[in-house]
Amino acid sequence: MTDFDRRVRWLVLLIRLPASPSRHRVAVWRELRKVGALSLGQGVWAVPDVPVFADGVARAVGLTGGVDGGEAITLEAAGRSGADAARFQAMFTAARSADWAEFLADCGKFDEEIAKEIRIAKFTLAELEEEEQSLERLRRWHRDLTARDVFGAPEATEAAARLKHCTEVCEEYAERVFTVLHGTDEEPTP
Repeated sequence: MTDFDRRVRWLVLLIRLPASPSRHRVAVWRELRKVGALSLGQGVWAVPDVPVFADGVARAVGLTGGVDGGEAITLEAAGRSGADAARFQAMFTAARSADWAEFLADCGKFDEEIAKEIRIAKFTLAELEEEEQSLERLRRWHRDLTARDVFGAPEATEAAARLKHCTEVCEEYAERVFTVLHGTDEEPTP
């Protein structure tokens, strides 16, 4: 355990919202999931008390307070023992590992999509733009996951390498599209 791990403090949010309409609970749930909060049970969430989570926590508290009958309480906490702190950190890191696994799966889908376009020789500007948008979405997602992976889940290194690979694949596809659209002598090879 590093010095950061030993001294990390947590924000624990206790959220209470009326049962209906459900859109308020869903909005708060989405906000907390978006920032990577760890669900500890019905209406109980936790995040490390570090700046990257501050805006998301504030938005969730604001959404809750904006609902008639909504109540949010934010507490500071730490593990009572080193073992408690380690278990809590492990729970948070496991949630980030699940996020990274989903990211890696989407990188695989991106690779498959480009390979399919090359296989069927679909070298159009519209398709290139679509693939570039997909790559940009992966970049934003990677940036967000990296920011909230404060303990460094083991999958983060593989995810960075996969994103780099996706970027290279997209660049190669862009070159093929350029070749086809501009009629150069080089023929794209599937």
